[in-house]
Amino acid sequence: MRSNSNTIRTHRAVTTCAALLAGALLLTACGGSDDKKDDGGSSDGPTGSGSTVSLPKLNGASLEVAAVWTGTEQKNFKRVLAEFAKRTGAKVTFVPAQDPIINFLGSKIAGGQPPDVALLPQPGAIKQAVDKKWAKPLGADAVKELQKNYSQGWQDIGKVDGKQYGVYYKAANKSLIWYNTQAFENAGAKEPKTWQELLTTAQAVYDSGVTPFSVGGADGWTLTDWFENVYLSQAGPEKYDQLAQHKIKWTDPSVKRALTTLAQVWGKKDYVAGGADGALQTEFPASVTQTFTGGDQPKAAMVYEGDFAQVNIGDTKAKVGTDAKVFPFPAVGSSAPVVSGGDAAVILKDSKAAQALATFLASPDAATIQARLGGYLSPNKSVPNSAYPNEVQRTIAKALIASGDDFRFDMSDQAPQAFGGTPGKGEWKDLQDFLKNPKDVAGAQAKLEKDAAAAYGNGS
Repeated sequence: MRSNSNTIRTHRAVTTCAALLAGALLLTACGGSDDKKDDGGSSDGPTGSGSTVSLPKLNGASLEVAAVWTGTEQKNFKRVLAEFAKRTGAKVTFVPAQDPIINFLGSKIAGGQPPDVALLPQPGAIKQAVDKKWAKPLGADAVKELQKNYSQGWQDIGKVDGKQYGVYYKAANKSLIWYNTQAFENAGAKEPKTWQELLTTAQAVYDSGVTPFSVGGADGWTLTDWFENVYLSQAGPEKYDQLAQHKIKWTDPSVKRALTTLAQVWGKKDYVAGGADGALQTEFPASVTQTFTGGDQPKAAMVYEGDFAQVNIGDTKAKVGTDAKVFPFPAVGSSAPVVSGGDAAVILKDSKAAQALATFLASPDAATIQARLGGYLSPNKSVPNSAYPNEVQRTIAKALIASGDDFRFDMSDQAPQAFGGTPGKGEWKDLQDFLKNPKDVAGAQAKLEKDAAAAYGNGS
């Protein structure tokens, strides 16, 4: 649905950020999680010296903010909204949304009750909201705050036709594999740097009596993320951009190669917890927690997903940095992949209060509150690295900021929602079917191409 902003990324992103991560994440071997408790509700700015952003007094104003976030993530974001309310006097209500959020918003708008601001998890969804004339452009204050605190690349993915609509409040580094340190120690396994080493590590874990991988296949987006990391590393950034824009077909040999590579994990007997059927019934949160519970016999030793998996690890007794460690997604091709995702705040009902909230969310003040609470990553370069509560998060954040404009955004999030962002349809369903039958590479490619062509409205 978007074709311009992602072409600015270069190969340097992949090598720079991956190298930084590879070095930085070695620090996870150095002891505890270094957790710092913070109530997140202080009116001090990020440096503790007062606020960095000027906000209007909004006594009597009311705002509704919608997002699909649940559990701890929702609770932590509410702390940010509470701080905005405290500073401005506005009343702010969080509205839990269902996925896909565009459908949820459509029903709200049809009923004449749209939220004032929504957090949209796909650039494609931002474009849809603009095309449907739901989204309102950001005002001068929010744009100024964005220009001050964000690299050009993060500004650009919030634009449609050159106008700024989105504030990327939350980012994700989606090129990480988390592992149970006890399971690795018992197996004598080491952190792999290449795909071949990952397969060797998996075999060592399997031989020790533990299933190597936990896969949250009930949520199709986890499978698209697996594919994107393999594809970016193996096919390279240019092909990645072409496939993201459907300028090459899913029947391309590069897709065949990536699916065949994925099948080395998904199709290997007893490498996935619960087998394919079990994985397809496992939602993402459970895929994480089952990797870090069960003592010496967890259901799996490793789980792939982004930095946000820390929130779910926090629901177990495992400590990030000691019991739970992480390594960059291994290089399948010449260099390790770095895939990013994110959620952007978009105004649906224009008002002084909605614009002020967008300005606040673009400031380091808002992001620092949630950074301190853990399980969160901001693309805002003005957030102090010290705000993150443990060494793992600090190094992941540093790597993201260091990549500047040079990163690749999640491919399925760039696609039309019908293809890349709808449960039970398109790429999500096609990869779930492929997880069930990883031998049928050609069949998976044909289905992916058929669904992509229909969603993108082209056959090329």
